Amino acid sequence: METAIASASQAPCGLKTRPLCSNFTAASVSALGCSLPASKSPAFTRRGRVLVTRASVSVEEKTRTKTAVIRIGTRGSPLALAQAYETRDKLIESHPELAEEGAIQIVIIKTTGDKILSQPLADIGGKGLFTKEIDEALINSEIDIAVHSMKDVPTYLPDKTILPCNLPREDVRDAFICLTAASLAELPAGSTVGTASLRRKSQLLNRYPSLKVLENFRGNVQTRLRKLNEGVVQATLLALAGLKRLNMTENVTSVLSIDDMLPAVAQGAIGIACRSDDEKMASYLASLNHEDTRLAVSCERAFLEKLEGSCRTPIAGYARRDADGNCIFKALVASPDGTQVLETSREGPYAYDDMIKMGVDAGEELLARAGPGFFNR
Repeated sequence: METAIASASQAPCGLKTRPLCSNFTAASVSALGCSLPASKSPAFTRRGRVLVTRASVSVEEKTRTKTAVIRIGTRGSPLALAQAYETRDKLIESHPELAEEGAIQIVIIKTTGDKILSQPLADIGGKGLFTKEIDEALINSEIDIAVHSMKDVPTYLPDKTILPCNLPREDVRDAFICLTAASLAELPAGSTVGTASLRRKSQLLNRYPSLKVLENFRGNVQTRLRKLNEGVVQATLLALAGLKRLNMTENVTSVLSIDDMLPAVAQGAIGIACRSDDEKMASYLASLNHEDTRLAVSCERAFLEKLEGSCRTPIAGYARRDADGNCIFKALVASPDGTQVLETSREGPYAYDDMIKMGVDAGEELLARAGPGFFNR
């Protein structure tokens, strides 16, 4: 496992930002990086330097600096780092003693999904492509907490770990990004849309069968925008939550409605795990937990678990609280080629047991309606 340690003051990037807008007439999109708000950006603090090593903490470094109170494990992409720094900022806000120099370190861990970029996710197979190595580091006490994009987390958790915290959820919708058209509907027939998501592919082809999809359109946000600028594809779809966290919404041409593109299970949510025997870290994380998000994600993941969903399966699900305080859950499964989409919905109390039941019940219904071989079409 390759790891790198960054001081908690190192920001993943730093660019000037603009508000969300429609800019489909622009000649290019910004694919260079991101920025964090100036008031919170670690780039404006003075807490040490970047440390890079093959081990999680080198012996030499231990003798020179204070050992971190909390080591945050994360992937190394700009988005993953932005999520790790958001976690760090919330920890400091809730626990001012953690603002002391050296109290928090960011540990970068390369995962299987980061290492294998030449193949579609569906072909790599297995679960936990973006979490396995981080979970191993957590279990081995090389890190104290693990920060994940919840949509990457398998429906089961590794032994000896718990996930007691979800940060407040970002916008769950998908963003359309294109240099020549204002929306999917305006793309000429035969245009190629890049996405690594079977969920996006199936819903896209179901509504716009005249379009083409480049499936192995992988890489971080910056890489995908660079490929768009280079003309590899005519458009792409990205999670709006990631673009917001990276302060890169100036690249958004338009935002797809939930009705047009149901999001991935747990899209826009950040999950933070710790070891099950680490009461101190569990207490830290409990203080950050956003309960509405945790309940919504639990409902969606119960649905996914019933379907035994993976990156080979076009599945979408979204739970939210309505104006009356109830839970509205929408879900779908689709054939990979988009020729058939099966949808369902549930409504009930916004409470854990009720929402788990809604997710499981929706999964059972769609399994029965789909029948054998549905996902092989």
